[in-house]
Amino acid sequence: MQAKDAHRSAKADPSLWTARELCLGRARRCTSTHRETAIFAGSSSRIGGRGLAPQRFVQPLVIVPTYNERENLPELLGRLLEIPNLRVLVVDDDSPDGTGVIADDFAASSEGRVSVLHRRGPRGLGRAYLDGITHALDTDADVICQMDADLSHQPEQLRAMLDAVRHADLVIGSRYIPDGRIVNWPLRRRLLSAGANAYIRLICSIPARDCTSGFRCWRRERLAALPLDKIDSEGYAFLVELLYLAFSAGSVIAEVPITFIERERGKSKLRLSILAESVIVPWRLVLSRRVAAHPSPSGSVALHRR
Repeated sequence: MQAKDAHRSAKADPSLWTARELCLGRARRCTSTHRETAIFAGSSSRIGGRGLAPQRFVQPLVIVPTYNERENLPELLGRLLEIPNLRVLVVDDDSPDGTGVIADDFAASSEGRVSVLHRRGPRGLGRAYLDGITHALDTDADVICQMDADLSHQPEQLRAMLDAVRHADLVIGSRYIPDGRIVNWPLRRRLLSAGANAYIRLICSIPARDCTSGFRCWRRERLAALPLDKIDSEGYAFLVELLYLAFSAGSVIAEVPITFIERERGKSKLRLSILAESVIVPWRLVLSRRVAAHPSPSGSVALHRR
């Protein structure tokens, strides 16, 4: 119920303002009656941070990696299928709790809207997403989204993200811009997440407020143009590397406020090894870019009033 109350659908207003101050947290704010979307562009962007020409998309697909999510997947799929024309690709990492079987049952009765990719071998969020993205690019999907299976990302808020991707290459569901919220996290977890995002912004010079969000929507052509075969991060560091590649390539990236709700069922997949990788990867990305003699990414920023 909290998610539905937090979600407000609105059509994108193409009026934009230049606001480099957003990187420093001093962005111009819209009135309280509007949600606001931060939009920025990478160093090689052809549009200088002012948004892409609006485009209508009709074949969205969302990738949902799963591992032991049998308690959450039925509700998630039911809510996702309420979004017209949306298709779902479940990428199951050979879950021992039978999540893959539940996904297969949904697929059999979904009239083609749910498909399942069963992975074998090494597990991990990064590998699952890379396999899922490769599979999605073989379909006719024109928007490819990512989200968690544990109901921390609210399916209803995907509608606003799909609307915003009309003006951007990538839309991030953000907890850390105005109207973004986190529910049921202890202070320790909030500090860890906020610190990680500040660290990534500092090292990688990416102006996004939520660099670690796994709730994203991509224009197909932008995702297909990235060097996915060169990504070697696993776990949640995969999300940082993918964002860094998109920003370095000059992508127009928007952040839409979401309500993130801590999982109520099942166990978190966050481990110490994942946190350690997340500390190392930003440095690896920046150093590899410098070795390749490319300029550091620096973007222009704008506010997109919704």
